[in-house]
Amino acid sequence: MRNPVRLVTTVAAMAALTGSLALAVPGAAMAATPSASDIEQGKALAFSRKEGNCLACHMIPGGQMAGTIAPPLVAMKARYPDRQKLFNQIWDARGTLPSTIMPPFGAHLILNKSQINKIIDFLYTH
Repeated sequence: MRNPVRLVTTVAAMAALTGSLALAVPGAAMAATPSASDIEQGKALAFSRKEGNCLACHMIPGGQMAGTIAPPLVAMKARYPDRQKLFNQIWDARGTLPSTIMPPFGAHLILNKSQINKIIDFLYTH
């Protein structure tokens, strides 16, 4: 027989999590839940030396031979609860950090909007 207290606790925790996700992006509509495929594609883009190449400068959990000249990309959902701010940072970091060495991935057409969004989907998983 199932423990009814545990079931209620689990359902309450899931409801709280769902509610907190709705508040994660202030002033914006809730983004659709990314598919496992989108997350895997984002990981591939972030780890690819020919595309995102995030590991050249950042440490990302699961990445090999990570760079150390930029902050580790961990707890990104907590650090950037406003998804648009993280998108803007990847698109062209010069808007907030004029002297940055981070490439303006979107502004220089290195990555398109869909690719950047998939990278963010991946980064938001850890």
